Amino acid sequence: MPGHRLDPIDRKILAELQADGRMTNVELAKRVGISAPPCLRRVRTLEEQGFIRGYHAEVDPRELGFEVQVFASVGLQSQAETDLRAFEERCRAWPLVRECHMLNGEVDFILKCVAPDLSTFQSFLTGELLTAPNVGSVKTSLVIRGAKDEPGVPFDVLEERLSRSA
Repeated sequence: MPGHRLDPIDRKILAELQADGRMTNVELAKRVGISAPPCLRRVRTLEEQGFIRGYHAEVDPRELGFEVQVFASVGLQSQAETDLRAFEERCRAWPLVRECHMLNGEVDFILKCVAPDLSTFQSFLTGELLTAPNVGSVKTSLVIRGAKDEPGVPFDVLEERLSRSA
């Protein structure tokens, strides 16, 4: 189990940083119960090992004028690895696509897209996504409202699971 590679202090550091990535190292050290120098060393190690991939600000898309959020289910004509990678690369280049996930099942990819208005999204849909090489089908769902948007992982579930297996 991957969680076993980390000790409880490392997991607490990750949980605290996930909740508030802007806290100072001194505050983080206090919250996890160790002094600042070893805390900083642990954070750097967690970064180097890839447990911490980065830090970012959570912005409100609607406050910035991005009123439209759409999920697009994409079916490809070919699922050869080179074609899958080519589509993923194309998604990384499209600014309106904020998330791209390959799925198992009836569709190959789900894309989370944002746009300032419906006409901007429609232009992207008809001018880029539908005309992209290898795209066979696209079904879109306009988001009416979101009930939950929680980043990261539920550390309480991880801790419970680790305590049961110990």
